[in-house]
Amino acid sequence: MTEGKKQARRIQKSFLSPYEKKVLVYLAGKMPEWVTSDMLTILGFLGALVMAAGYCLSNLNLNWLWLSCFGLFMNWFGDSLDGSLARVRNTQRKTYGFFIDHNVDVINETIMFVGVGCSPLVNMSFAMLALVAYFMLSVYVYIDCHLKGEMRLSYGGLGPTEFRIMLVIVNILFMYVPWLSTWKKPITIFHNDFMIGLFDYIAVAAAVAILVSYLVSFFKDIRYFSQLDPPKKQDEE
Repeated sequence: MTEGKKQARRIQKSFLSPYEKKVLVYLAGKMPEWVTSDMLTILGFLGALVMAAGYCLSNLNLNWLWLSCFGLFMNWFGDSLDGSLARVRNTQRKTYGFFIDHNVDVINETIMFVGVGCSPLVNMSFAMLALVAYFMLSVYVYIDCHLKGEMRLSYGGLGPTEFRIMLVIVNILFMYVPWLSTWKKPITIFHNDFMIGLFDYIAVAAAVAILVSYLVSFFKDIRYFSQLDPPKKQDEE
């Protein structure tokens, strides 16, 4: 993405996006002048750290999951509002903003998934499986952004905000429904023994759902790009 290139069209069709957009525009309009998009990006990063810290500390006491919930809110506030603030103030820096935003997203997502894997909720192996699937879909989105000028921010009606809310719900259930934190089942995968809880199954199901979204989009776009760039005959080369 170079300076002067038309900004990619954002495709956001998640369930909450119509309402979230109004909230973000309102909040951006209320931000003091000294608050900048970079400051909000840093706040989102700190939120990811706070979330991961809460998950790690939940090994000592499950009530630390409230800290993770607060970190998720911090991450949403900073990560969602930084771009909205720039758009409301008409201070977008397309190249710089694209570079910073998506690199920080990669860092934040890594911290958050590792944090979940360090908690009693999900085995680290399954958290990393979900992270790999998430990154595969993210790379696909960036490729599409470059080739089609489209930045798809949601799949199946779900986007980052919906996933954050679901994670908060999972945290609360894990704290206040005792059998969710105690139910475990031994399982052997490729000669490796695991104690699997309910949320491990959910993590694997989420990874599979993300991979299915990736594959469906991939095979759909094969046809699109094949028509856009058809094979050349030998005498045309």
